[in-house]
Amino acid sequence: MFFPIPDFKGFDFFPHNTRLPFMRLKGICFTLSLVFMALSLALFFTRGLNYGVDFIGGSLIEVQHKNGPADLADIRSKLSSLGLGDVQIQSFGNDTDVLIRVEQQPGGEAEQQAAMKKVIDTLGADYTQRRIEVVGPAVSSELRRTGMIAVLCSILAIIVYVWFRFEWQFAAGAVVALAHDVLVTVGVFSLLQLEFDLSIVAALLTILGYSVNDTVVVSDRIRENLRKFKRMELDELLNISINETLSRTILTGMTAIAGILALLIFGGEVIRNFSFAMLFGILIGTYSSMFIAAPLLGYLGLKRETVGTAPKAKDAAPAAIAPASAAGAAAARPAPAKKAVSPRR
Repeated sequence: MFFPIPDFKGFDFFPHNTRLPFMRLKGICFTLSLVFMALSLALFFTRGLNYGVDFIGGSLIEVQHKNGPADLADIRSKLSSLGLGDVQIQSFGNDTDVLIRVEQQPGGEAEQQAAMKKVIDTLGADYTQRRIEVVGPAVSSELRRTGMIAVLCSILAIIVYVWFRFEWQFAAGAVVALAHDVLVTVGVFSLLQLEFDLSIVAALLTILGYSVNDTVVVSDRIRENLRKFKRMELDELLNISINETLSRTILTGMTAIAGILALLIFGGEVIRNFSFAMLFGILIGTYSSMFIAAPLLGYLGLKRETVGTAPKAKDAAPAAIAPASAAGAAAARPAPAKKAVSPRR
């Protein structure tokens, strides 16, 4: 006995003839993006980032109170009398978990280990150690330098790829969109003073890859339509291209956001900042691919002549094969028509 297989047809979330006026909003979007980028730079140079132990060195100790919620004020009063310099104490996840950061101690690794032992002994038996991280000053400066190099090299590689894949106008639009995504994400971390460590650098690299993927999809449709519609206004053509890829862009973003929301909600405090950076980066990357990279082509002087022409289909019938000899040519030549002879009377 065979079970009937239902004939399920796909559901279109967005109609294929969508014509949203994206290009009418390009002026507003450019202005807002420039303001956000300027504010992000101002926050970065004035307020700075809340660098983690990976970038500034020092010790990080995660402890858990055995009997109910932890008393942060009591912990702060106990540790402030140890003379360890800047000691940051914050709640971490549950109200029983506490994260303690101790700045880099003068005297090298031995002094850092001694400072950690003082902290643990002062807390006593009421707290359980869950995690300890120690990063020296040389390692932290090296990690900061290599993190910046990784982000810059990825942007450079993306520029080269888009330049060879498309024309220079597309590469310039992609660069502006990527710089926008990175700057605004860093500005949000500076504004909220979220911890900025190596996991956030990994999130930035992932954001760059996701953003350029969206940009390449939209750019490929723009180039295809430039070859197809020879007399259409450029703004109208860009608007049609963005609308034609809108369904793919939104559905891909929603799929990625669904997975990242699960990490943000259920992943715990350790990867919360990473999940937040990924979530915000996907949103801002989707925005930049539609409202920055594509509309910017109109200001960069993109012309149809620079993208070439589409290959034309050969509608004519194939030519007859030429005979190999003169005899064959004579045989292939049609015989002359005979004149009709009228009968004599």
